[in-house]
Amino acid sequence: MMSCASIGRVPEQEVMSVRDSHFAPIALFAYRRPIHLQRTLGALVRNQGAAESVLHIFVDGPKNRRDERNVDRTRQVAGEASGFRSVIVHEAPTNQGLSQAVISGVSQVLEAYSEVIVLEDDIETSPYFLTYMNDALSMYRDDDRVASVHAYTYPVTAPLPSTFFLLGADCWGWATWRRAWETFNPNGEALMKALIQSGDLDLFDFGCPGVFSDMLRDQIEGRNDSWAIRWYASAFLAGMHTLYPGESLVHNFGFDGSGTHGGSTGQYHQIVRESPLDLRPVAVLDSEVARAAFLDFLCEGRADRHPPIASLVPRIKRKLRRLAVTLRER
Repeated sequence: MMSCASIGRVPEQEVMSVRDSHFAPIALFAYRRPIHLQRTLGALVRNQGAAESVLHIFVDGPKNRRDERNVDRTRQVAGEASGFRSVIVHEAPTNQGLSQAVISGVSQVLEAYSEVIVLEDDIETSPYFLTYMNDALSMYRDDDRVASVHAYTYPVTAPLPSTFFLLGADCWGWATWRRAWETFNPNGEALMKALIQSGDLDLFDFGCPGVFSDMLRDQIEGRNDSWAIRWYASAFLAGMHTLYPGESLVHNFGFDGSGTHGGSTGQYHQIVRESPLDLRPVAVLDSEVARAAFLDFLCEGRADRHPPIASLVPRIKRKLRRLAVTLRER
């Protein structure tokens, strides 16, 4: 069953359908990559629980005339999606951009439902992704210490626990509840101020200076429009945790140069787990083992992307800008 809906409305019959089901609705965001969306849908429909899940596909509007053809083809792929309990396609009349599309789309779904599973059009899922997501959503539904469930784990070298928690939130194949999304603060400047005042900026950066705080600064200064860094910061400041799997249940195949915001790299490549994950309750505490493994990966990756001298240039520029502002205010 497929239906269409304008941005800002979830059909009431679909809300009632999900309330009668044990499976959370899925929000899938796409733009102008029909082949990517087709691949994502192909993996998702092979999931256990797909036939019982309501799928909302949000397709952004074109930025310009050059994008119209691919946006139309993407909407066609979305409209032909099948194998789910129902499919609702939301077509934006104008271009919102990924950040606004995700923020508004997730907020819209959570106005109607108490929880949601979120994907973008370049996330390939394990056949057991939906099982993990729905089981974890149920397990931690009433735990205010938990912000979200995540399905991707960095390709670290150290062994990780079967599942574990880390402070904050994440963005590649994730799920959350209405109660947690209410902590989301879209104001990057306010988030940065609060992080500095908290004295936890180093913890926010996993001990690798600037690895995430630079992304937030860039968002504030208009060099990126990341919703994900603001989601991470919002949950982190609220003292909330995200559940991760020890083996990734998703793979982001979008680093092929086709995306609006991503380049081309194999750094984040993961082999997805092809067997069920044994999900058991674990203590909602920051995992020291996982944090250390993530630190090694993030700092090594940062060094690979930015040679030592080159990495100093943007930091020096930022310090000079902040110094100029300070001098003007005196």
